[in-house]
Amino acid sequence: RGDGPLDMRMSGNGLSAADLVNSADEPELALLIRDYGEERFARRIARAIVAARPLDRTSQLAAAIRSVVPDTGGIDPATRTFQALRIAVNEELDELDRGLAAAERLLEPGGRIAVVAFHSLEDRRVKDFLRRRSTGAPLASRHAPATRGPAPSFTILTRKPAVPSAEETARNP
Repeated sequence: RGDGPLDMRMSGNGLSAADLVNSADEPELALLIRDYGEERFARRIARAIVAARPLDRTSQLAAAIRSVVPDTGGIDPATRTFQALRIAVNEELDELDRGLAAAERLLEPGGRIAVVAFHSLEDRRVKDFLRRRSTGAPLASRHAPATRGPAPSFTILTRKPAVPSAEETARNP
């Protein structure tokens, strides 16, 4: 929304977003933007980023993206790319994996875990984790003999995510 340094780190450690966009090659940027931003114009955006280098301000990056992605009147065309860079710079999905594993170790028998996911990448990661460690985990192969692995850690209580009612959303938007 506003101009600022192209950093995006939650801490001062590691590569900044500027370091990443200025050093990664075009295929690497396209893959990152596609996988972490779920952006269908990832290759086009990566090409524009490489052509606009060096980039050190958020406004420069946003302008490069907006120059090659159609504005449909919905979210800003740069949003998904900024999300992808933030996830990569902060290793957010790896942090989520570590947090889930820690919760599994710390949870008392009979305890419950609730996870709030903010986008589909996180949601998918949480569902896969719980599925692998639940009673409903699939066997490696239906043709291979069943092998005894570790006992399931979780029992999945709901098949669908819990969402607020219309009344709750009206009270707390």
